Amino acid sequence: MSPSSKPPHPVARRGFLIGAGLVSTGAALGTGLALTGGSGRALAATAPPRPALMTAAHGTPLDDLPDALREAREAGPRLTGEAARRAGRAAEAARTLTPFLDPLPIPRVLSGRKGELTVTMRSARVRLHRSLPFTRLWTYEGTHVGPTIEARRGSRLRIAWENDLTGAYPLPAVRVPFAYDPELPLMWDRPGREGATPRADVAALPPWAVVHLHGAVTGGGNDGWAENAVLPGSAQLAEYPNDQPAAGLWYHDHAMHITHLNVMTGLGAGAYLIRDEEERRLRLPAGDREIPLVIYDRNLDLDADGAFTGDLLYKGIVVADDPYELVRPFTGPFNLVNGVIWPHLDVDAGWYRFRALNASNNRPYLLKILDESGRELPSSAFRLIGTDSGLLPKPDPVTAGVPLTPGERADLLVDFTALRGRRLRLVNALPEPGARPDLMEFRVASRAAHGTFVPPNRLATSFKPVRPPASAPERLVVVTPVYPKDPELWEMEETEPPEGPLPIDGIVQIQDEHGTVRTFRRVAATFEDPVRFTVAAGATERWRFLSLEKSEGAFPHPMHLHSVAFQGLSREVYDVSSFTSFELDGGGYGMGTTTPIRRLRELPLTAAEKGPKDVISLAPAQLITVGATFDGPPGRFMHHCHVYEHEDMMMMRPFVVQPRAVMSLAPHHGHRSSGRKSHGGTSAG
Repeated sequence: MSPSSKPPHPVARRGFLIGAGLVSTGAALGTGLALTGGSGRALAATAPPRPALMTAAHGTPLDDLPDALREAREAGPRLTGEAARRAGRAAEAARTLTPFLDPLPIPRVLSGRKGELTVTMRSARVRLHRSLPFTRLWTYEGTHVGPTIEARRGSRLRIAWENDLTGAYPLPAVRVPFAYDPELPLMWDRPGREGATPRADVAALPPWAVVHLHGAVTGGGNDGWAENAVLPGSAQLAEYPNDQPAAGLWYHDHAMHITHLNVMTGLGAGAYLIRDEEERRLRLPAGDREIPLVIYDRNLDLDADGAFTGDLLYKGIVVADDPYELVRPFTGPFNLVNGVIWPHLDVDAGWYRFRALNASNNRPYLLKILDESGRELPSSAFRLIGTDSGLLPKPDPVTAGVPLTPGERADLLVDFTALRGRRLRLVNALPEPGARPDLMEFRVASRAAHGTFVPPNRLATSFKPVRPPASAPERLVVVTPVYPKDPELWEMEETEPPEGPLPIDGIVQIQDEHGTVRTFRRVAATFEDPVRFTVAAGATERWRFLSLEKSEGAFPHPMHLHSVAFQGLSREVYDVSSFTSFELDGGGYGMGTTTPIRRLRELPLTAAEKGPKDVISLAPAQLITVGATFDGPPGRFMHHCHVYEHEDMMMMRPFVVQPRAVMSLAPHHGHRSSGRKSHGGTSAG
């Protein structure tokens, strides 16, 4: 079937969940472009441009949207009557919660006996803040953040993840239309339902859960396949070889279609630390000086009088309803660390090791430590020593904060020696951080700590950069913009340039820095499409992720590969203005380029991005290339955007790792791989 004859999708309203991306008004929709031919006519003929105010719903800060603020002021308050009173009570309720009252919980540590461990998912009632009622949760072992599991490199650990969950689904969910009032916090930064009725489809969900050990190099049968969830009375049995360098992994729910909800019931995170001899020889801070910091945001429900009920709340904001219903991925007003809203931690005046994790659905963080005057901790006292999948070759001084998109981790050293008797705050320094930028407070003891720690100048001496050869297989994954339909994740295959005019649905042309134009066609776009990427076990490959999002201020997509660590190779900026949406002749919307998108420049990678990773941030209009050696066990795995709403709306695709000898016997093997590189299908590496 040719690209131009691909059956169109029907036009229909969909009650689904959009991405953080956003197309800016006008050019992104093809406004002013006379697109003819191809497989449809220009979308501009039927779709009005998006109001500037709407862009705030997709991650762009209001301060960057003068037209939006002007529109809001001219329109005046959008809420009146009872709706305005509810919104006002909600804003006041958020202000009543006092920060830094509760101590930071430290998860207990489990290590297993004789290579075996049982972790039980069970219902619990937990306080998220001392001023709140108890909250109903589904948990790992009864706590909002699960216990920390420790394992030794090379020592196999078998875990039975037992489902003993009971009771009704503990997370009311509502959808409310987007409205803006300049006198109030944004809707997603207010607690409460905004008068909406809880969704019956969410309330009816069973306790169906599956655990994914994120970052684990393990076989496909142990990876926590999204469709292999279990109900109460059953256990998910998984075996983890732990045959990988020391790293801070983590576990979370990955149930098909409902991950974005299940994680918010309390099945959101627990640390899994792999130890090895190389790490031990560094003598890094340990024991009560090594602390996980699991960070995520949540919302809370209110009763009719505006008082907190104790329940968590999933509030979806509907930002468009024509031609599809588009709902903003979740962000909430309250940031929690280790399951508590704005806690504090008493620390000695010495060095600490913090294992930070962004476990949010959608919210990115830029972590900074500030003193009472708002000054940043000097880089001599704040160092990055590791990232998602292990230690860096050497420490990296933190000079501009630590960026973390969902799923990313940071292994940090912090020195409180010169800060005796001081109070410092860990904050999110990004715009629109929630109800307040503060995440937690550090209270430093007034006396010097015993013992001396000298940070090492070298860390992972065994670290070897991945350098794919010129002949290495290459994969291209494209992320489309939001409007007029949900963002999609496309797997692409290089093809010959089509005859006839463009755009054609699913055709993307790319011009590199040398002026060479390459044409790619979409070969898969939903989770149900057949597997198109088959990797030879042991092969080193290039994976390229391209965002065709046009709004610079939109939240990034955190791109994740299961069961392999990778390293960033390059980050490039493209002019993506020629990617457009248009009506298909048979109905529905197509997307493609009218002319090749053009490479503009290269951006430097951070030390973290060049280190061992399993999630990498994909910003709008950027192409990031990573190198990965698939030297773990074979099996069927997934790659996806780690915004939970995105993976649940099919921005997730399977890929398969097979032994090379098996692949050589596959029917028609190599018919797409005869050239220097493979851009889709199977590859022998």
